[in-house]
Amino acid sequence: MGKVITLLKLLPRLHQIILSILVVITLMVVFLPSDDAQASRSTNSALSGSVTFSDEGKAIIPNAQAYPVPLAFRTPEPPSAAEIAQDASKANQVDLTQTALSSPAIDNEEDTVEAAEHKEQFIVRSGDTLAALFKRAGLSARDVYEITQLPKAKKNLLKIMPGEEIEIVKNEAGELTKVHYHLDPISTLIISKQSSGYSEAVETKQVESRTKFAAATISSNFWNAGVSAGLTPNQIMQLATIFGWDIDFALDLRQGDNFAILFEEEYADGEFLRNGNILAAEFINQGDKYTAVRYKDGSYYSAEGRSMRKAFLRSPVDFKYVSSSFNPRRLHPVTGQVKAHRGVDYVAAVGTPIKAAGKGRVIKSGYNQYNGNYVFIKHNETYTTKYLHLKKRKVKQGQTVKQGQVIGTLGSTGRVTGAHLHYEFIVNGVHRNPRTVKLPQSLPIDKKEKQQFLALSQQLMTKLEQQQQVQLAAQ
Repeated sequence: MGKVITLLKLLPRLHQIILSILVVITLMVVFLPSDDAQASRSTNSALSGSVTFSDEGKAIIPNAQAYPVPLAFRTPEPPSAAEIAQDASKANQVDLTQTALSSPAIDNEEDTVEAAEHKEQFIVRSGDTLAALFKRAGLSARDVYEITQLPKAKKNLLKIMPGEEIEIVKNEAGELTKVHYHLDPISTLIISKQSSGYSEAVETKQVESRTKFAAATISSNFWNAGVSAGLTPNQIMQLATIFGWDIDFALDLRQGDNFAILFEEEYADGEFLRNGNILAAEFINQGDKYTAVRYKDGSYYSAEGRSMRKAFLRSPVDFKYVSSSFNPRRLHPVTGQVKAHRGVDYVAAVGTPIKAAGKGRVIKSGYNQYNGNYVFIKHNETYTTKYLHLKKRKVKQGQTVKQGQVIGTLGSTGRVTGAHLHYEFIVNGVHRNPRTVKLPQSLPIDKKEKQQFLALSQQLMTKLEQQQQVQLAAQ
């Protein structure tokens, strides 16, 4: 060491200063700790013995990611929007996982409650009352009393009919929880029991309307043609009623006549409920074409807007055949003398309803030995109709009647050889043939509705024509 100092003294003054600075720098490098070593010591302290050190003094963290800058010396930065979204997603996943882990017990509990409910159908028997049916279901008289205090239940359940079904729902303890009663195909009365008492509600299915096409050609008779087209008896009668002012379905039809219709079908929850209204129809009778379109007012009009309803029905009874036509020089079947037959005799079963041919006032309703039970109706200053040989009269003198209203039933009272209706049609005091007289038209569709009706008519009649062409091509 002494030799080193002597040697330094021999050096020039400038060299001595430079060498001293170098020595000081060297000592600082040797004795001051590095950043890596400081970071290692900090990490070592934080991990409490879970870290080992390399030969260079660096910390070795098992399964840890290496960072270029030690975490202890990093300046925290705000997270980016992507990182926030990612963290939120992870948090939601955790929440859903926790919910999924805890919810099965709740779901299972609900399933258990539903599974514990017992449903049973009870058919109303002949002579059954609600009390008798509930007793058969194992319910108490108090249940009957409390349920019948509800307005809808009282109105409907006290009038149950044989063949109807009532569904009783009980809980695991055998206590009543619900009663289901079908009011009609789409409405169900539901009575529920809670701790506070009974409540009621009507559940209604959503009804869907579909349009269907049917057509047929008459080969034997109109009824058979309707059946072959898949129409129900009600639809066949409805079709006859629509065209009944223009076509005599007992006498005017011929082989080769044909018809086509569009009608509604109603469905609820995909299941067929019933047939609806006829929307449009076409009837070819002896070469003449008749059309009918149903408008929103419920009335039928021709495709051009003329009312299908006349002021009078062509015939006031659904008859089988005409036994005697209008004939001014007919021989009377009882007396054998020439006596004008000033009406038409329609034969039908005894008790068949007789309908008023038009709106009017009953001017006579009585009985005599010739006419039997009879009814005369004055419609206005021009028209009067007479109905003879009725079994029963259902209207009184002075009463106002509507077109189609039942005024009596067909019979054989008075001077007759068999059951029939004798029907007379009088115009300005003169008897006219009811089968051929020109009937006055009802009012056409209102002018304000004309354009809207014509648009509907064109749409329906075009669809009807297209369906007929499709059917013809398929034959």
